[in-house]
Amino acid sequence: MRHLAKGRKKFLMITGIVIAAVIAIAVFIKYEIDISYNSLETEEYTVTSDRIGSDVKIVLISDLHDHTFGEKNKELVQMLKDQKPDLILMAGDMINDVSEDSHVAVELIEQVKDIAPVYYSLGNQEEDYIAKKTSNLISELQDAGAIVLDESYRDIVVNGNSIRLGGMYDYAFALDGNNTTTKESMRPSLYRFLTDFQDTDSYRLMMAHRPDSFIFGDAAKTWDIDLVVSGHNHGGQVILPFLGGIYGGDQGWFPKYVDGVHHFKKVKNMVITRGLGSGEEKLPRFNNKPEVVIIHLEKE
Repeated sequence: MRHLAKGRKKFLMITGIVIAAVIAIAVFIKYEIDISYNSLETEEYTVTSDRIGSDVKIVLISDLHDHTFGEKNKELVQMLKDQKPDLILMAGDMINDVSEDSHVAVELIEQVKDIAPVYYSLGNQEEDYIAKKTSNLISELQDAGAIVLDESYRDIVVNGNSIRLGGMYDYAFALDGNNTTTKESMRPSLYRFLTDFQDTDSYRLMMAHRPDSFIFGDAAKTWDIDLVVSGHNHGGQVILPFLGGIYGGDQGWFPKYVDGVHHFKKVKNMVITRGLGSGEEKLPRFNNKPEVVIIHLEKE
């Protein structure tokens, strides 16, 4: 009997430890998920070029997915105000394809348009939203105060620097099995746009929601662009210590190009943000704080 009592006591002790460990893990996971959706942080990068004569400060955001940081995104708005940028770039997926309307993105633009000029390029969520004809999204974004760039560009001057700022969503290569960039293989209007875009002495800055649009095949060694800014892959969604993000769109498992600064042969710099939200994914953001990226363009 004494032996049975000791065995029962040991069993209850082990059970208690296991339950406590499970609860602790669950609390930790919940905490990490919560901060991965609601705890804003900034990440700063410096990009140099001989086409830049004086400093330009850019705020890059993407992948809001209708999320809000405080009432009407007041926390996000305040963060952008505090940065005092020269340009605000919204690189797609600020809404969801299933959104009932575009009010979250529209209200954000209305609140930040007086901080700095706002330029907006489309992501897959906007493309699908437009296809569903939910509302006239482009007009709504423009009426709110954004300049929408969709396979188009603007030549602007910022702090004395001539900048050609473009926006596109499509792949910068042909889906022909070889990802080629020849005139014969690519969609004609896209080929003309990219060819025209790179033909300038101005600093060439392209908003392309998917980094995948430029990293595959011949794209990064064909198109002569000073800086591409992207989002889309949410930093790999779940970030594991020492391994990084676990999944990234066309790049698959443990992708290389989901955040940070990268360099290629012709695409000289690519800055990728982990973004601000997630949308409907199989896994929640984890160990992956929402980020506002600050890019300092400086003279080389």
